[in-house]
Amino acid sequence: MHFVIMGCGRTGSTLAQMVERRGHSVAVIDHNQDAFRRLGSSFDGQRVTGEGFEREVLEEAGIADAYAFAAVSSGDNSNILSARVAREMFGVSNVVARIYDPGRAEVYQRLGIPTVATVRWTADQIVRRLLPIGAASEYRDASGALIMAEIGVHLAWVGRRMLTLEQATNGRVAYLTRLGEGIVPGPDTVYQEGDLVHLMVREADLSRAETVLGSVPVVVND
Repeated sequence: MHFVIMGCGRTGSTLAQMVERRGHSVAVIDHNQDAFRRLGSSFDGQRVTGEGFEREVLEEAGIADAYAFAAVSSGDNSNILSARVAREMFGVSNVVARIYDPGRAEVYQRLGIPTVATVRWTADQIVRRLLPIGAASEYRDASGALIMAEIGVHLAWVGRRMLTLEQATNGRVAYLTRLGEGIVPGPDTVYQEGDLVHLMVREADLSRAETVLGSVPVVVND
């Protein structure tokens, strides 16, 4: 498969090397030719100098045959514009744009352009490391109404079924991390000591879900 990446900063160069190591062809676009030094001498992909939203530049990078396009330059406007050109003009279905402004990222998400809001993602990752106990946000849908969070669970819940946890929180257990491995639980999967519970819930219900699972369950029958 062929991938086109716009932006050869630390993110773009790392992404290009990762994709190439997986056996795919890669073209990297950057307006600064010196930026390609980050790719290293072992990179065999294509280096294209120019603006990633210009048709001729994208065509030189092989956008017509691209399986995916990633816009990861340092400018929000350039990333969004190039992502829209790749999708709307060249019909690339797998498009992702990096956006620093989380508010704008949500707007473009609703318009059908998948975005990675760098500021929010970074903040969420830091929070997960600062708060060993409690809910840590891992995913938020485009509307902002739903959130997936890793929630601390009281040991008294050991042996309880996922269905019971869901009923108590009005949420859905998206997955568990057990002994370092992710698993998709069924309704009869029981909570074991050491499990990390990743719960999908309405943001308005998150605080209550954290309180419920962080306390001794009041459920009589399971």
